Amino acid sequence: MKARLNPATAAPEAYKAMVALETAIKNSGLEPSLIELVKMRASQINGCAFCLDMHSKDARAHGETEQRLYLLSAWRESPLYSDRERAALGWTEALTLVADTHAPDADYEVLAQQFGPAEQANLTMLIGAINTWNRLAIGFRFVHPVAPAHAKAS
Repeated sequence: MKARLNPATAAPEAYKAMVALETAIKNSGLEPSLIELVKMRASQINGCAFCLDMHSKDARAHGETEQRLYLLSAWRESPLYSDRERAALGWTEALTLVADTHAPDADYEVLAQQFGPAEQANLTMLIGAINTWNRLAIGFRFVHPVAPAHAKAS
């Protein structure tokens, strides 16, 4: 796979705005572990290898366990996630797949039970941001780092 374009150099002002949004989300009061789970789940749905690689490392750096990362795509069938995490993951799926789900009232009601208005807005912006990052990474073919043991000979 060959990278197509670097959006940071092609559109620096827009890229800076995305980074500023990330900073605002990071400082919003949402738990770092929750932020990484949301980024991972959206990236799983979108099939973004670059973001999955990055956010699995970031999640582990925030203390996330391997087991919870491995089971994330089946979170509904696992007791390892809190009610708050479940609400966030359900909302993540609803908005990442919005063309199919149309953000159902049932998912919003679960969200509203666990998150206050500002948290709902920040979580929704987080979901929008990771979906944008996924589209940048997939569209422009960002290549994740490859461990030396897995590198193919040229």
